[in-house]
Amino acid sequence: MTKKKLRIGEFFLYGLIFLCAFVAVLLLIFVIFYVLSKGMKRVNIPFLTTVTSVRKGTVGIAGNIVNTLLVILVTMLFATPIGIGAAIYLNEYAKPGKMVTVIEFATEVLAGIPSIIFGLFGMMFFVETLGLGYSILSGSLTLILMVLPLITRNTQEALKTVPDGYRNGAIGLGAGKFYMIRTILIPSAMPGIITGVILAVGRIVGESAALLLTAGAAKLLPKGFLGIFDKIMQSGGTLTIQLYLSATSEGDFDSAFGIAVVLLVIVLIINLLTKALTARFDVSKQK
Repeated sequence: MTKKKLRIGEFFLYGLIFLCAFVAVLLLIFVIFYVLSKGMKRVNIPFLTTVTSVRKGTVGIAGNIVNTLLVILVTMLFATPIGIGAAIYLNEYAKPGKMVTVIEFATEVLAGIPSIIFGLFGMMFFVETLGLGYSILSGSLTLILMVLPLITRNTQEALKTVPDGYRNGAIGLGAGKFYMIRTILIPSAMPGIITGVILAVGRIVGESAALLLTAGAAKLLPKGFLGIFDKIMQSGGTLTIQLYLSATSEGDFDSAFGIAVVLLVIVLIINLLTKALTARFDVSKQK
């Protein structure tokens, strides 16, 4: 009787878990199908390669795509080494104590602060106080503050998964600590580090509130290759900002759903890239 009741309970729990998983997948399929059905008719070559111009009669998001890539590049160029370096210091060099506890608590609090507060801070500090104006640089500096906790905490967790035997064995063989970190620790933790970095990229791609208050909403393309460097100091609206403006102030829902399709494709590429890089750098699966 006890075994029979146990089997009934296991069957019920299995069915409940399966139902929850089915609902989650069903919701994802519904959202993707709905966005694709509304936005695919707008996505075409001119939409992806031109900018919106009343004089030329064109509607495009090429400038927003370039702005999004620039924001990602500038943000990750600074956030990645700082976040990984901070995690290595906290996990490998800093002695456990109140200071480490305070720093870890601060990173956790920063990770939970709403993005609009980061945007307000960035507008008052980077845009007004430092005089950088509404620019891609101001938006990137604001996003650095947002993604640093994510990169740091993910890197810390990745480093903690490396067995202590790796550290002790390397040091026992005469390797210095920095050499051990560079050749043993980081390669072993690389899948987790890459996951944290790409998750940070995903948050940058999906951010709108903070950038709207710091980067502005201009959608012009840079003039030539060298114009990219000038563009960093100019206003630049990303894809998410343009989606927001198209759906609200402009009332152009066709373009809004078209941008949503592009963002879905970018998110899909980010997830596939995460899986590919994680498998590539997973030491445990390499022969």
